[in-house]
Amino acid sequence: MADILARLDALSRHIETPCGEGRMVWRLWGEAGREAGPATPLVLLHGGSGSWRHWTRNIEALSRDRLLICPDLPGLGDSDMPPPADSPAPVAAILRAGLEQILGGRGYGPWRYDLCGFSFGALLAGHLAAQAGEELRSVTLVGAGALGLARQITPLVKVRSETGEARIAAHRHNLASLMFADPANIDPLALAIQEANTVAARFRSRGFASTTSLKDAIARARAPVALLYGERDAIAWPEVESRFAALRAVQPEAWTGIIPGAGHWAAYEAAESFNAMLGDMLARRLGTLHR
Repeated sequence: MADILARLDALSRHIETPCGEGRMVWRLWGEAGREAGPATPLVLLHGGSGSWRHWTRNIEALSRDRLLICPDLPGLGDSDMPPPADSPAPVAAILRAGLEQILGGRGYGPWRYDLCGFSFGALLAGHLAAQAGEELRSVTLVGAGALGLARQITPLVKVRSETGEARIAAHRHNLASLMFADPANIDPLALAIQEANTVAARFRSRGFASTTSLKDAIARARAPVALLYGERDAIAWPEVESRFAALRAVQPEAWTGIIPGAGHWAAYEAAESFNAMLGDMLARRLGTLHR
């Protein structure tokens, strides 16, 4: 399983931008896209306690005809901690500055990109959308919290003090409780990703999930907005439609979708369906966005 992650990493280009007193690490796959149309660069923001590895089963498909950009968010993966803040907004500002450094000086004319964020990455995507100008073409939120709605309690177990088989069992329990709809879909690669992400995670983001932070931020977005959930996403089920309604209260034209048979980590558990649904949203965003 480590070979799969190492191969993807080796295929990427690494770029560093400032983050707090250190640096933020970005990985890029594919080629720079045209300035308009479906090949506009796509930026993927991973979930809390995660890294670029959350997109392992999406990278090759989504980078075939576009530049794909996957950062390790501040304080996660290979990226250093951001300055202390009581809101996601300053962290989003770090992302925006990094994107301007990466895309703004490439000599392709006005820089544009599509944005997709998962879980905590969706929260940061909302705050980034609130700050962005015309460079942001669309924003897709996946498995989003912080819409002002209560969620079921998800029982997780502590992993850091465990070793050996007990540590693997703890990872499997947490993935089954929060990330997957069907525990049978938890394969060795998912466990390897969970282990790598857990070891590197320093930034704690769970406190934002029960707030209205995303709803308040995405209300200020000027780009078209979409919201996707796995059918059995632990943070939304059984009230997915109420979350769509919360988004439409501030973004009436938002496009929404449900990925059948998937849990919170839909981009992994139902990768083909996720890739197709995201591609459909991106292909149609220049025309009428249907619900």
